[in-house]
Amino acid sequence: MDKPSLLVLAAGMGSRYGGNKQLDQVGPSGETIIDYSIYDAIRVGFGKIIFVIRRDIEEQVKSRFIDRLKGKIEVDYVFQEITDLPEGAKVNPERVKPWGTSHAILAAKDKIKEPYGVINSDDFYGYKSFEILYDFLVNNTEENTYSIVGYRLGNTLSDHGDVNRGVCQVSVDGLLENIVETKQITKTPKGAVAPCQVGGQKIFTGNEFVSMNLWGFKPSSFKYLEKEFRSFIDKHGSELKSELDIPTSVDKFVKSGEIKIKVLPTDEKWFGVTYKEDKPFVVESLKKMVAAGVYPQSIY
Repeated sequence: MDKPSLLVLAAGMGSRYGGNKQLDQVGPSGETIIDYSIYDAIRVGFGKIIFVIRRDIEEQVKSRFIDRLKGKIEVDYVFQEITDLPEGAKVNPERVKPWGTSHAILAAKDKIKEPYGVINSDDFYGYKSFEILYDFLVNNTEENTYSIVGYRLGNTLSDHGDVNRGVCQVSVDGLLENIVETKQITKTPKGAVAPCQVGGQKIFTGNEFVSMNLWGFKPSSFKYLEKEFRSFIDKHGSELKSELDIPTSVDKFVKSGEIKIKVLPTDEKWFGVTYKEDKPFVVESLKKMVAAGVYPQSIY
């Protein structure tokens, strides 16, 4: 079997952060968060990296990543185009926003014939999480069983503002039942809280599993993603901002029993730059890991 590939979703706008955070330098030798994810992916055994990007950052991605990775791992890239639509789809001609993370995966369907992982470009996931994901992709042979790496909520919160998280509902046998998108989760000394739609607060212990968009899929996934994207376009194609995310795409097929998604627990700490104020923490965290020998002083 071919080694698993890793799909890096790097076409997002980064609206809350401001600027192109995918290419922001946070490591001691000018590394981006993507550099650490790729370094970990190579260490655990992934065979290919595929970037999903916008055309306007093509030259930056080529010089920043593609050229530097030659000889280290097979690398490729595809464009997420808002014009890449199902046949006969009718959409708003004024649309400029990409169609979401599910559509981003579909941009790479012609490049992938093997099990594959999916990551966000601006999230730090940690070595152990890539190891857990790789182990699943290599050893799980059930065609329609996929995976998501589950982070503890408390390991994903920001000190600089509230965050939105997909809280995983997990069955007793470790399978994903659904993901509840929960907005405005705020860190507290005892855990976390979020406002309820009907008033009051929802209280979290911090041990709940959340999705940070670290997925493991098989090639069979494309038919499900395509089916759901077609349905999404039929309903929302005229809208300027609606997006189809990965949890929404798989939810229907999880509930119908057509697919299963194993929740793979990790105790790694996630961090990212949701807000500009998060950056110093990211820089300091990476500096400590370099000092501890987890990563080299210079990735390249």
